[in-house]
Formats: sequence, C-alpha cells, structure tokens
Amino acid sequence: MSHPLPITVIGGGLAGVEAAYHIAACGLPVHLYEMRPQRQTPAHQTALLGELVCSNSLKADTLTSGHGLLKAELRALNSLVLQAADACRVPAGSALAVERVPFAQYLTSAIQQHPQITLIREERVTLPTEGITIVASGPLTSPALTTAIQQRLGSEHLYFYDALSPIIAAESIDTQKTFFASRYDIGDGDDYLNCPLDRATYENLCTAMVEAERVTLHAFEQEIFFEGCLPIEEMARRGPQTLAFGPLKPVGLRRADMPELYAVVQLRLEDTMRSAYNMVGFQTRLTYPEQRRVFRMIPGLAQAEFLRLGAVHRNTFLNAPRLLLPTLQTKHEPTLLFAGQITGVEGYAESAATGVLAGMNAVALHRGTPLLVPPATTAHGALVRYIATANPETFQPMNIHFGLLPPLDRPLHPKRVRREALIARALADFHTWQETVAR
Repeated sequence: MSHPLPITVIGGGLAGVEAAYHIAACGLPVHLYEMRPQRQTPAHQTALLGELVCSNSLKADTLTSGHGLLKAELRALNSLVLQAADACRVPAGSALAVERVPFAQYLTSAIQQHPQITLIREERVTLPTEGITIVASGPLTSPALTTAIQQRLGSEHLYFYDALSPIIAAESIDTQKTFFASRYDIGDGDDYLNCPLDRATYENLCTAMVEAERVTLHAFEQEIFFEGCLPIEEMARRGPQTLAFGPLKPVGLRRADMPELYAVVQLRLEDTMRSAYNMVGFQTRLTYPEQRRVFRMIPGLAQAEFLRLGAVHRNTFLNAPRLLLPTLQTKHEPTLLFAGQITGVEGYAESAATGVLAGMNAVALHRGTPLLVPPATTAHGALVRYIATANPETFQPMNIHFGLLPPLDRPLHPKRVRREALIARALADFHTWQETVAR
C-alpha cells in the first residue's frame, strides 16, 4: 500500500542528506528537517548540511579494507556524500579526506536545489504520527527530540562520549623539527607532517596527559567511551606503552637519520591550501589551557596556534538490536525508520550508507514494494546485520571492518589473500543484489 504524504527526514547530517537525496532522486517528495541554525549543537559551527565536526577524513579509499569496500558500494549507489567527497578531497595518502566547508557547501547546494526536497529549518520536538519518517538526527540529537524518541519507542537510549582532535595552523609548526611522510610511503609524501619523539619525550608527554586537568562531567553523566575513539589521555592512562603501540606508533615511518625515533605524532592535512593540520588520534577532553600546555611539549609544536581545540560532547544512540530490523525500520512501527550514528554505526561513510538504505526502504514503503536488505556478505549488509542482531546487553557503536563479514567457505592465507577474496565476494554479491533490485 502506497503512502500519499511526503516522506519526512529528520536531521541534515550525512545520513539525512543521503536519505533525502535518494528519495528525491526516485521522484518522491521529501520534507527534510534541520534544526540548525535555529538551534545549534555543542559541536557544530555552521548552518551547512553535512558539516563534519570530528575528523576531515572518511578513512581508507582503497580496496584493501572494509572502509574502501564500503566506499566502492556507496559509489555504486550514487552516494551524494561520496560525490561531494570526491569533489572536495585533499591529499591524505590512501585515505579520502576533504576540505570541510566546500564539502558541506556541496551537500547543502545539492539539497536546496532539488525540486523534490523541501528543506525546513526548524527543530522537530515530536515525531510525525502519519506517513513515513526517517530519523537521522545523529549523535547530537536534541533533548526534546530524544525525549520524543524515548516515548515513542518505549526504550531507553545508551550513550557514549566522543572527542574532537585539535586543528593547528600550518605556519605555526616548526618544520625544522618535523618531517613529511605517509606510513609505508603511501601517497605523495607530503600528506602527513610527523613530529618525532624519543623515549624520554614520549614518556614525559604521556605523564603530562595523564596528570592534566580534564573537563568536569555533569553529576548525572558516566564515562562511557567508544573504543574506536578514546580520548588520548584515556589511552595513556591504560599503560605507558599504549600510545606507542597505538596512534603514536612509528611503524612505517622509521628513518635511518633518526635511530632514536620511539614514537610519532602525525599531523594530517586539513585543507587544500595546506594552512591547517589535524592532530591524528588526539581526540581529547583535556581543558583548553591544558591542551595548549601539554600538546606544545610535542617537538615542532612549541609555538602551535590552535585553530580548534579538542572538545567532548554527549553522543546518543539507540540500542539497535532491541529496536531495529535490518531494514532500519523499528520493530513495532514499520513506517518509522532510523539512519546514521543514532543507529549505532560509527563513522562518516557508515552513516551515509545507512542513510542510503533507509532512503531506499522509505521508497519501497511508499510504493508498497518489498523492502530491501543487502546480502550480509557486503559491507552495507554486514553493517545492518550487526546493528540488528548484535548482543543488546553489550551493544556498542561499530565501524565497518572485515570481521563483520561472514567467513569464507574455506580458510585462506595469508591475510592479504583472504581480504582479496572477501572483497571479490562482496562486490560480486553487491552487483547481483543491485541488478535484482533494479528489476
């Protein structure tokens, strides 16, 4: 049975933009709600749709990882986010990194100019009771909408803390104490600026981060962190070698002229003008004065000008295994769908992927045709299978990785051969699924 009302999409982030654009591309009317600039979030700085508030990297863009596989599938689905990213990319080795403002401007323009999309700049404090709705309000869902979702679903939300990495003005970095290189020489050689640390400097930095003053949490808040995005000081707190074997590892960056190299702080290019760098892996909740003091201990950053300091904010997401189907519909209300980080996927491409799938199924609901779930052997299918079937008692946000894909029929070694086989199977199954959907 078809639904005559326009489809409602709540949230103008990557997932909401993808959902709205896909629905509109199928010729159906969409009402896209975005509360900014009427109501800002603790992390956003503009009113643009699809503004990136954490890293400017969409991660790997080669067919050697789950991230690269997901992007290949997204491009096959004509993802608007990938179109914008390709148009606004900056050098980042094997990663797909973008210039933030042009990227968000591209998405905003595409939405505003589409004749089937009505962009409504106001906060939704209730959920529609008629028609088809996709909630893609993101990890910074407003308190009023969070309450409305809780009341509608009859279930509590989980939450975790996500931290932002500082951004540094390029001209304030002492390049005499740093060197340009990408890990294993992937890229043009000047995509990353590296700050070398000997053992004593590394240990002093770790001690300073552990002892530094942190932002005080509210009394009602708990320290629940997503393991894939731990604050740098929390990692340092886990042991003296945690960072040396984590984000500060020198693997792939060792130099003959630096035999004392013990660890490396990587700075990733932030824009095409090469005017700013992002501190890779340095998401933090240290206070602003402490960030300036501690991070200027890093070689080359003694005079660093911080264009953006790290920050922390509360991220809201559903206990998806209790609430959602693999179609991204809620279990008790088929015309209510969710997409993006609020579903429990983590990452820009992952959010975009759920937006596309939610949009496809909203179209199917509108037309009264069968709903769609990609094969579990694909990156898209693996993501929705995870959020719908994971253990609800231990559910935590997840990036795409090969561990989410079903194992091969027979074991293959070495790891490279196994990954190549997983990718080949995924792309073949995805292509077959697309052909079936198109019929």
